[in-house]
Amino acid sequence: MKFIINSLLFSKQIQSISGVITNNNTVPIINCFLFHLDENLLTIRATDLETTLVTKIEVESGRLEGLSDIAVPSKLLIDILKSLDDVPLTFSVDDATYGINITSGEGKYRLAGKNPETFPNMPEVRETEVLTVPSGALINAISKTSFAASTDEMRPQMGGIYCDITPENTTFVATDAHKLVRYRRTDIHSDNPTSFILPRKPITMLRNILAAQKEEMDVTVEYNNTNAFFTFENFYIICRLVDGKYPNYDAAIPKDNPNKLTVDRNSFLNTLRRVGLFANQASHQVRLSIQERELVVSAEDLEFSNDASEKLPCQYEGEPMEIGFNAKFLTEMVSNIESEQILIEMSHPSRAGIIFPITEEENSPENILMLVMPVMLAN
Repeated sequence: MKFIINSLLFSKQIQSISGVITNNNTVPIINCFLFHLDENLLTIRATDLETTLVTKIEVESGRLEGLSDIAVPSKLLIDILKSLDDVPLTFSVDDATYGINITSGEGKYRLAGKNPETFPNMPEVRETEVLTVPSGALINAISKTSFAASTDEMRPQMGGIYCDITPENTTFVATDAHKLVRYRRTDIHSDNPTSFILPRKPITMLRNILAAQKEEMDVTVEYNNTNAFFTFENFYIICRLVDGKYPNYDAAIPKDNPNKLTVDRNSFLNTLRRVGLFANQASHQVRLSIQERELVVSAEDLEFSNDASEKLPCQYEGEPMEIGFNAKFLTEMVSNIESEQILIEMSHPSRAGIIFPITEEENSPENILMLVMPVMLAN
């Protein structure tokens, strides 16, 4: 195998799929990329056994004389490419020893490759349902939900994004029991209803790769009982679905919330960021004191004698109330809303608050609801 490729293009494609390779692999071969050369098309694959990322690059010239596949050490290759200028690279592989020679101008480098036959096979695409999803819609769905997923390894189902596909819409949900996001799209649907849980790590990588593309594109999404497959441009991503049943998130959303607070999103967000600096570093508690036309956001840390408060104009329907929230959770949620104003619906200081964007856009294909559990206030 021998080919010539541009170093910058090569480095960009390599790094886009390298995130799937972890440092604590117990199987040495998956610390490598698998290269496959077919005439002038180089296919590069990376996997952690649960998720597989594939990208394809056209090389400037390619020649097969023996091996068409080789396993290449990922870390050493990435480190080499990071330090190179925009130059042509020549790769040649020794069929007998799996040695990889890289030539770059005056530089010559030799890597110890591995037998490609030991590299894991890709899951087969069988008995799948197929959806075509605009990349922008998929980026929004992942960005607006993934931050709310649990990081508790003891609850793997809550560590992913739940997808509920119906003939009317598709709902994406993430929760860690303290916060919850429900993001719904009416422009994504299927005649065959189904639901599954997507793991957060590959979905985050999918979002990052899509966001790096210059243009909006269609993403082909295939899924069966065990895997989800995403195809777009020169990329192909396979991830194993999370086993188990997702909790009944709908039961956690309060239905009767008579107290309604409307406030400017940017002003509220900036106030939370400032006042939150003075909150207790264990609870991150901020207090919202709400009256008809005034919202007071306050925090204190008795241990260090720190406190802060700010007043904001607002519109409020309901009985005056005080309610406490985790400032970090509230900041995350408000920063993932794009409207100029937000609506927070509440029923009691001990029950969850529900956050909605206030938008003037009619017939929008997206609908978002965010839930945050309160923090009990000290007297």
